[in-house]
Amino acid sequence: MASGSAAASDGPFAKSLCQSLASAVDASAPAGRPGFVVSYRPGPRESDVPQALRSSAFVYDNALAAVALVACGETERAKQIGDALLRAAATDRTFQDGRIRNAYRTGPLPDGGKALLPGWWDADAGLWAEDAYQDGTSTGNVAWAALALLNLHQVTQDRRYLAGAGSLMRWIDENARDAGKIGFTGGRDGFDQAQAKLTWASTEHNVDIAAAAEWLSRVAPNPALAGMAHSARRFVKRAFLHGEGCFVLGTTPEGVGADHTHLALDTQLWPLLLTDAPAAWRPALTCAEQRLGVQGGFDFDNDKDGLWVEGTGQAALLYRVLGDHDRSERLLHGLQQDQSPSGWLFATRGERLTTGLKIGPHSTVPDFFYFRRPHLGATAWAVLAATGWNPFTGRKTS
Repeated sequence: MASGSAAASDGPFAKSLCQSLASAVDASAPAGRPGFVVSYRPGPRESDVPQALRSSAFVYDNALAAVALVACGETERAKQIGDALLRAAATDRTFQDGRIRNAYRTGPLPDGGKALLPGWWDADAGLWAEDAYQDGTSTGNVAWAALALLNLHQVTQDRRYLAGAGSLMRWIDENARDAGKIGFTGGRDGFDQAQAKLTWASTEHNVDIAAAAEWLSRVAPNPALAGMAHSARRFVKRAFLHGEGCFVLGTTPEGVGADHTHLALDTQLWPLLLTDAPAAWRPALTCAEQRLGVQGGFDFDNDKDGLWVEGTGQAALLYRVLGDHDRSERLLHGLQQDQSPSGWLFATRGERLTTGLKIGPHSTVPDFFYFRRPHLGATAWAVLAATGWNPFTGRKTS
């Protein structure tokens, strides 16, 4: 654990979070096997999560968990998730282009077999059902998988992880580069035989890509990676509204800038975690405080309808990286009330949190919500904040 005197970052809370992640890996993939951890557990008023989530291990959450386990010193358990990511990219049931899906089936990977996708038996329809988003490939999730592998390579020097990260970044470059423009688009959506290219571009995705491409380019210099990093950085720079001091969400499917009045928290915070983030971007933190801040932390977006636990953990890490340890500790102390009996943190402090976003291109209204369920991703971000571990650089803040 990081040194210091504050209890939230080096005491029982931090140790409890690390232990809860380690135990989750042991339960999901016993005997050290490669495997994925389920993203959500039932909330206080639920006997189970909705059917579409019961077997779902989202790649973003698992990538975060792998990085958090590295920060905890649980390298062997982090490797179980990292090895599952490597196998998933190499053994897709349909595609042979090295992509990673948005989610996989929780549990150990089949011996010698392909990584399985989530799904459930729909008794009413008499068929095996899957979720179009989970079967798709989000560009940001691919970049996060690469970041998990880079964090693992740094602590293990196992070149399999370096090669795997390189393969994932090549998929992004070959499939999501915005031709004739800057940055990278959203990826693919839909079931295997009917996947559609997502033509919008996300500022958050481009931050992820910039972080992974810059890191990989430092370790294994390559002109293509340097070009990716430069293009993604240019997109992020263009997404910053100097007059307002905020980052916009990205672009519409038509390539037009997104609605400036709808802001997201991670879009304000993550650019400041990049290596050599420009001082000109620092007002984005003030933007987050003023326009997304709520009692005890931060909301997902600027409607301020509740506290987003994962995002509040992100803010606690950023404050620590920027040297504001008092604010970081206050947020971490507050998050202790969000720890569930399982040891994981709830996704929200209230019953439901809106995001203002749509799950997929066929949604007609914003339908992406967070609920008060124990969440792997929220728990992992709290670990990163408590340990001072920057997932974009693999460095620990003192």
